[in-house]
Amino acid sequence: MLDIQHLTARVQSKTILKDFSYNFKDDSIYVIMGPNGSGKSTLANCIMGHPHYSLDSKSRIILDKKNVTDLSPDKRAKAGIFLSFQSPLSLQGVTVFQLLRVALAGKQGAYELKKEMLREAKKLKIRSDILERSLNDGSSGGERKKIEVLQAAVLHPKVAIFDEVDTGVDVDALKTISTFMKTFKKNKTIIFITHNSRILKYISPDKVLILKDGSLVKEGGKELLSVIEEKGFENL
Repeated sequence: MLDIQHLTARVQSKTILKDFSYNFKDDSIYVIMGPNGSGKSTLANCIMGHPHYSLDSKSRIILDKKNVTDLSPDKRAKAGIFLSFQSPLSLQGVTVFQLLRVALAGKQGAYELKKEMLREAKKLKIRSDILERSLNDGSSGGERKKIEVLQAAVLHPKVAIFDEVDTGVDVDALKTISTFMKTFKKNKTIIFITHNSRILKYISPDKVLILKDGSLVKEGGKELLSVIEEKGFENL
């Protein structure tokens, strides 16, 4: 589904990602871990096309066999890539329903969209009053992260990247999100980015990738959690 080839990313003269290559498959959940500054968020931003980063000429981002390396972020989103925010911002005067109507303009009627949104919100245990507010207005960290997941659920991306979805989220909210992901991953590639092994207690990933100093240094299953807890990232 998502094939990353020789991705080298820089900010000005500083190289952050170094020749990262990996083929992410559909119907799969991946967790990317690593210490702070290892390049995890840079990887997510480069996949989404953030203009802050410059890529090496050999870098390729292939989505569903189509080269999207030169596409702008909005075109990548339309092609099927979704990226959540580490710290979702509030948007005064705009509800999540209104935001989704703009994103899906011409693709889904208002009634069907509202019905689907409410159905997915119920699964995520999002209260109706939160949906009626301005986006993220007065919401807790956990509520904001659930709203991010809700947007992904309604937009139906091919690839959904959740950057630090576990930050600021209590155990109950994390369990709810984890349960939701078991059905949400069908025909999708789900990527969780985190520096905390806590999420692995609730989500059973198909693969765990470890980034360190901008490079992929280890790949494995959930058993990597015990290795990280025992040795830490620095000793991998």
